[in-house]
Amino acid sequence: MAELTGARWRKSTRSSSNGGACVEVADNLPGVVGVRDSKDPAGPALAFTPTAWRAFVAQLADRA
Repeated sequence: MAELTGARWRKSTRSSSNGGACVEVADNLPGVVGVRDSKDPAGPALAFTPTAWRAFVAQLADRA
């Protein structure tokens, strides 16, 4: 499992402030991008390599 200690989490600027379903991303760590549920910050987090994260985001953009 990737070490996410020291992660600086941020929410998308497109997230609403009404407590909706949002994710937070931490991309300040070397070699890993963390993703977690903003409603459960102490809960589990996913860890991607930067390459895998870019591919994931590109696929989402292609579907938008």
